[in-house]
Amino acid sequence: MCGIVGNVNYREDISGQHTIIENMTKALTRRGPDEAGVFLEKHCNLGHRRLSIIDIENGKQPMKVTIDDVTYTIVYNGQLYNTKELRETLVDHGFKFKGHSDTEVLLKSYIFYGKDVCKHLNGIFAFAIWNSKKEEIFIARDHFGIKPLYYSIVNDNLLFASEVKAIFEHPMAKPVIDKTGIAELFGIGPSHTPGISPFKGIHELEPAHFMVYNKNCLQKEEYWKLETKEHTDDLETTSEKLRFLIKDSIERQLVSDVPLCCLLSGGLDSSIITAYASQYYQEKYGRKLSTFSVDYVDQDKNFVKSDFQPNSDNYYIDLMVKKFDTDHHKIILDTPELYHALEDAMIARDFPGMADVDSSYLLFFREIKKQAKVALSGECSDEIFGGYPWYFRKDSLESETFPWSLAISERQNLLNPEIAQKIDLKAYIDEQYRASLAKVEFLPTDSEINRLERKLIYLTSNWFMQTLLDRTDRMSMYNGFEVRVPFCDVRIVEYCWNIPWEMKAYKGREKGLLRHAMKDVLPDEIINRKKSPYPKTHNPNYTKIVKNGLSQIMENQDAPINQLLNREYILEILDTEGKAFTRPWFGQLMTGPQLMAYLIQVNNWLEKYQPEIVL
Repeated sequence: MCGIVGNVNYREDISGQHTIIENMTKALTRRGPDEAGVFLEKHCNLGHRRLSIIDIENGKQPMKVTIDDVTYTIVYNGQLYNTKELRETLVDHGFKFKGHSDTEVLLKSYIFYGKDVCKHLNGIFAFAIWNSKKEEIFIARDHFGIKPLYYSIVNDNLLFASEVKAIFEHPMAKPVIDKTGIAELFGIGPSHTPGISPFKGIHELEPAHFMVYNKNCLQKEEYWKLETKEHTDDLETTSEKLRFLIKDSIERQLVSDVPLCCLLSGGLDSSIITAYASQYYQEKYGRKLSTFSVDYVDQDKNFVKSDFQPNSDNYYIDLMVKKFDTDHHKIILDTPELYHALEDAMIARDFPGMADVDSSYLLFFREIKKQAKVALSGECSDEIFGGYPWYFRKDSLESETFPWSLAISERQNLLNPEIAQKIDLKAYIDEQYRASLAKVEFLPTDSEINRLERKLIYLTSNWFMQTLLDRTDRMSMYNGFEVRVPFCDVRIVEYCWNIPWEMKAYKGREKGLLRHAMKDVLPDEIINRKKSPYPKTHNPNYTKIVKNGLSQIMENQDAPINQLLNREYILEILDTEGKAFTRPWFGQLMTGPQLMAYLIQVNNWLEKYQPEIVL
């Protein structure tokens, strides 16, 4: 895993601008702490920061290959899981290889397949390839946007990078937010509309897209989308195929030349990965798999049961560790750490995020990095298998908006009254909601419930899941740590998309089909455990510390947050410890304390990036 940057300019010779590309590259040092490299040519400069995982010696970047007098240069962030098959195909067609890195395989796959290359890839990736003869750059991002990529065109410069902060290292790029940016931050945030960032003129290359930039134009194209078709497999055949796909995806993602581990919460998803991975490790290496879990100081004492968090993890973690004989490590975080890491979590994202849910991840990965460099996570299962409570709630199915973000009027009230007169958050949210739903394809045979659930699964996979994938990538890579997500294998997602809801919710349960498919793989207690999300702290001291932190900000009437937001409403939120905001800010976990933490991040963000506000 790595960080990439680039600058293409056809109107001037930029080969002497080594300081600019080096500064852009340096901004991504945390993503790639092991090595750095730059490529300089008349109209294209590239930079790369490397986190060395595969073929340490022969995987250095930028990587160049010359074939038939054409030189191709790649910068790449990601991991391919079908490297072996791609390499065999290329060898059959006369290609030779210096090492076993997937970077070399990817570059030569592009040379062989051209712009259709992404249709042949199974993995997580964001990469750019410069053709020196054509003076053309090809830039692509993986099917689900697991790896990030932003770009901007400023004064004849195409700038791109894994993170926005690197783009701002170019002297032509300036942080500006307009009405769309404010609507993204406070109407959609901490999620975001695919392709859009809160900064004016800085775009996200959408998942499953590539773009080609040359002297004539910039062309962008979608190379993959979900195909709606009849599911003809019965329950047992479906279960058998899922077991194969999941096991195969996990084993493909266990490839690493550096220490690897699994995240284990005792929930269904992480337990499935741990079960298959521990068996693989025992059979292939004859040793235990390392697993890691996170908890908080005094969590057992402070835990409050709810519909979203029905039980704590420890009993189930211990059950899995004993059953599969893993080398387990429990990371215990304390309340002050979560608060003090809020700013680092914001910097890692470049935007306000999921508050202490982000900072917890950041601290968790920081501790794991001391013992491993790669982890497998159960992320994305809930989206594709129907694991969230809103899949089973009538009000969510009929809400006509994003079910994880129902507090629309409260969000509008949060805006500075002068700004609120110019920006209608509900209208913006409705526009994005309708535009997204317009892309959903149905079958004439879809039942009413299947149509409703297909909508929800599509929305959740393209919006909510993207937010969680962003969180996982930014918080892990901020620590120079790679997290892989086996459930987000394109083959699994394609197959699950067409499984009828009546089968997916087998026996009326969240992830009922997945539970049924794994009943002989996991202990009954794990199979029957009600879904419980990533643990957040229940320590009342956290509420106190974020309330105090936000209070200190609000004591300064010149604090930049007052330019954007309703000061009186924030003071009311403080007085009620978040209860004035009657519904969660986002998802299941961002309630009162997390809202106050989000507002702290907003102020930190305004102070650090100092965006010009243009309305």
